[in-house]
Amino acid sequence: MRRACARVSVSLLFIPIFLASVGLAQVARSVATKAFPSVVLLVMQDQHHQPVALGSGFFVRPGIIATNVHVIRGAATGYAKLIGRETKLEIVGVVGLDSAHDLALLSIAGGAAPPLSVGDSGSMHVGDEVYAVGNPEGLEGTFSDGIVSGIRKIGGERLLQITAPISPGSSGGPVLNANGKVVGVAVATFRGGQNLNFAIPSAYLSTLIASPKAPIPLRQASAIGRRVSVFSQLGGSNTEGVVGGEVVWTYGFGLSGDYSFSLRNELGETVKNVYCIVVFYDSSGHPIDFDVVHYSGIIPPGLAARVTSSVDSSIQKLTTAFKSSTPSTKVKFRILDFQIVK
Repeated sequence: MRRACARVSVSLLFIPIFLASVGLAQVARSVATKAFPSVVLLVMQDQHHQPVALGSGFFVRPGIIATNVHVIRGAATGYAKLIGRETKLEIVGVVGLDSAHDLALLSIAGGAAPPLSVGDSGSMHVGDEVYAVGNPEGLEGTFSDGIVSGIRKIGGERLLQITAPISPGSSGGPVLNANGKVVGVAVATFRGGQNLNFAIPSAYLSTLIASPKAPIPLRQASAIGRRVSVFSQLGGSNTEGVVGGEVVWTYGFGLSGDYSFSLRNELGETVKNVYCIVVFYDSSGHPIDFDVVHYSGIIPPGLAARVTSSVDSSIQKLTTAFKSSTPSTKVKFRILDFQIVK
């Protein structure tokens, strides 16, 4: 009898967990059902109609799709394709452009689709559930869930860090809250990291939607200058001509968390306002922390600057041998943005 009662008690303990998991599944299903009819695969083409990029987008107004600027960069033509449909919707032009926040609004010919509601990204907190919809690697209609794992500040701007997986091709897709409202636009993932995925807060999108412009040709709008937003190409390789390296802990083995590194300008032009991300790995090769750093000074061609910053002091203990000032584990740099001084 006691054993039977114990089994009943244990079973009762699992009922709330089971009901909670069922509830989460129902929420996810509801969000997916609501979002899919409004999300598109974007195929960007050159002047010869050859594909140059794949991305994602979603309807925010009748005939208007939101996406990232870096999805359309360099394209001469392109089309949108609703998930699960064969019809190609021609891109008429660009009616909104915010290159600082990597956002663009595209005017589409034909193809009625329900617009998604844009929510308040300012109401999101760490731990809130989010859902991402897009076309990673061209795989149409991929749905993933996760949470807001951080709200990062880069300069004066904000960025949502999320655990919902995204990949190349997801850029421009919506990130939604549990009510199915857009709270962000998927922009990038840090390659080699775990759950380092980022979305542009919907507050910037709301501002852009509020003042649409007359359409301009895609070829003209996509001819964007070399300077990129701190939001675009996040986690890309060091191919921009500014590289980081030579990390040392400022106070040796004092275990303070203060560190410095060099930023080298390998371009033939002077640069300033360099933003970069520094990722620290443990002895097993797993990323354990990252730091977004802004160096506002000037770096002449061919020279380097020493930059200081800090992370939690435990990172030094996990990455550096005793009585050493140089990390013995891997440290990676990714240049996010910089300006060329004319």
